Amino acid sequence: MNLGGRAANIIEGIGLDWFEAKTFIERSLSFADDALHIWAGVAIQLAVCLIMRRSVASVWPWLAVLVLELVNEAVDLWIERWPDLSQQLGEGAKDVALTMVLPTLLLLVSRHLPHLLAGKGRGWSRRGR
Repeated sequence: MNLGGRAANIIEGIGLDWFEAKTFIERSLSFADDALHIWAGVAIQLAVCLIMRRSVASVWPWLAVLVLELVNEAVDLWIERWPDLSQQLGEGAKDVALTMVLPTLLLLVSRHLPHLLAGKGRGWSRRGR
């Protein structure tokens, strides 16, 4: 087997391992699969903020969530084969949207309305109204 073939086997093995780990998490938690995408998006964004020592106002944690979600969906397309590709692509698009909705909201609010997160700034009293 040539080097390219071995690399493809290694990548496929990693994809299968990720797919199996993800399936285990989905089945072991009492959340719906769609809810896991929402939770994972926010958890990854906040974890990347901590690791990179950046705020949620930085675009980098948001981009990390997007890249990881796109890789996740690519693995799903590579490993799973649905009878109808259009349904599988639609489900993948929904997963991307669900994963990105709250990280996008956090990014936009932290950039454009930071007083909503910090309780300080224009128009806010000391009582937090």
